[in-house]
Amino acid sequence: MAKPPKFQAPTGMHDILPEDQPYFQKFYSTASSVAGFYGFDKIETPIVEEAELFSKGVGMSTDIVEKQMYVLRTRGGDYLALRPEFTAGVSRAYIEHGMFNLPQPLKFYSFGPLFRSERPQAGRYRQFHQFNLEVFGEQNSVMDAQLIQIFYNILTELKFKNLVIEINSIGDSQCRPYYKKLLSNYLKSRESSLCADCRRRIKQNPLRVLDCKEEKCQPVKAQAPQIVDHLCEPCKSHFKEVLEFLDELDLPYRLNPYLVRGLDYYTKTVFEIFEETEEGEKMGSLVGGGRYDGLIRLLGGKDTPACGAAAGVERIVETLKARSKKESSLQQQGRGVFLAQLGGFAKRKSLKLFEELRKAKIPVAESFGRDSLKTQLRIADKYQVPYTLIIGQKEALEDSVLIRDMKTGKQDSVKLDRAVAEIKKRLK
Repeated sequence: MAKPPKFQAPTGMHDILPEDQPYFQKFYSTASSVAGFYGFDKIETPIVEEAELFSKGVGMSTDIVEKQMYVLRTRGGDYLALRPEFTAGVSRAYIEHGMFNLPQPLKFYSFGPLFRSERPQAGRYRQFHQFNLEVFGEQNSVMDAQLIQIFYNILTELKFKNLVIEINSIGDSQCRPYYKKLLSNYLKSRESSLCADCRRRIKQNPLRVLDCKEEKCQPVKAQAPQIVDHLCEPCKSHFKEVLEFLDELDLPYRLNPYLVRGLDYYTKTVFEIFEETEEGEKMGSLVGGGRYDGLIRLLGGKDTPACGAAAGVERIVETLKARSKKESSLQQQGRGVFLAQLGGFAKRKSLKLFEELRKAKIPVAESFGRDSLKTQLRIADKYQVPYTLIIGQKEALEDSVLIRDMKTGKQDSVKLDRAVAEIKKRLK
């Protein structure tokens, strides 16, 4: 029995192998293209930030800050954290660079790794990737609806079906304190039926109980008072407008009165997007977000309305992989021809032809390190390419190439300077 390798990726961390790269690239190119169409510009923030940025912005009583954040003390005494989410860092950049002086709203997108020390499970890792959208300086409810539409469009372009939007309003500083008191009183009367974490949350932040996934707490959650029944008039009006926009866009949504999201900075609209099975079973959340009108001020900036959302890339990629045909990574990249060669002189000619094919944007695979034609043709078969270009010693001397039809085995000789044009014609 073979011994396991001495070194392995840390628990919850994972390698993105070559065969997975096309899926990540497909997601990123689709998402960034859609975001660009809606006027979002890319922004990159450091992977490491001051830990206080997250404890203050995300919230001390959240699971992220209490249990999941990777923190470190530098030799110089700085207390830093690997970023567990994007919004706090992008908000810090907005304030630090005086972006409030620019014409508003400002729209940004981010893509990259995040870190949370949570229990690894399907589609969830300790190092993971998100695609993030942020909008600063826009308080109109139309922006909430458009954020939902953008992510819905991204998932639709990636061929996701049976998408459902769950949405709620969690109010603001005017109406939420009364609801929290009401909820706290209700939870205290059923404290013995809650898990240990939720019993602690009653005192710190009772809204967190509504975000609990423990089976024990579900019956208590299901009977809890609903915040939508206790919204102030401005929050109620804002939420009504968001739903009207979604109706106008024909987006499939349903109200979830217990959706609160796991971060303290949210105000008013919160939402998640899921995919359902044909049997109506809800899969894991693909996208989540909402409005956070108080965050910029909380972090030391001017009072600035804002909203945003993020897609979990690993979960989306795993779904894309599960649906794709079992092909080699080269097939997934659309390789159109295979280039085979025999001997040193032919290899030199092949290198030049390879570059000409690249410039002509003709997908091409090769195995220049192999000298056996039989081996190279076997590799070409695995790639299932329609044509193989063969340059032997004779062809190299005559400045020609054999074009072999991989289905029929028929071979035609053409001049090297006509090879690219001929392949273009045949691939059409």
